[in-house]
Amino acid sequence: MIAGLILAAGESSRMGTPKATLAYRGRTFLETIVQTLRGADIERMVVVLGHQADEIQRQIELEPAQVVINPDYRSGQTSSLQVGLRALLADEPEAVLLCLVDHPAVGAETVRRIVATFGQCGAPVVIPTYLGRRGHPVLIGRQLFDELLRLASDAGVDSVVRRYRPATQFVAVEDEGVVIDVDEPESYRRLTSKQ
Repeated sequence: MIAGLILAAGESSRMGTPKATLAYRGRTFLETIVQTLRGADIERMVVVLGHQADEIQRQIELEPAQVVINPDYRSGQTSSLQVGLRALLADEPEAVLLCLVDHPAVGAETVRRIVATFGQCGAPVVIPTYLGRRGHPVLIGRQLFDELLRLASDAGVDSVVRRYRPATQFVAVEDEGVVIDVDEPESYRRLTSKQ
């Protein structure tokens, strides 16, 4: 089983408003990502919230995803990944598809390609690329879980992923969404102008 792990706990300080609640194609970013994963037959999902978690849950319908709260979200993204990963361990997933709330434009077909690639080759990490640029979501196999859970909160997830670079499978996709990172108002304007 491949599980979806959606990180949406940050303060969105550069955006000035929670990215999870931004509108995109008639839904919020967070709803869009949950629906994309559902459309790609990812049945088990965890959404990690932190900053303004109560407000986000009031505004957004997140079924069928499980919501977990990271009380330590200010310590960085690694702590949110660890909280989400721990919530999934009992399900014994073969891998998690790590989705960031600021990448809402990825299509379900791209997610299916990433998952299918993992099914074919069993690589410890599968990363989509668009025109040679690495993007998201990143699929992480369970052989990395222990290392990720042991990471210090100030260490980036990429410090683990990089160690597996020789065995990483890169998947070229025609979906620009994998490299569209919406971090501040200007990138949001660019995204919404393409709708």
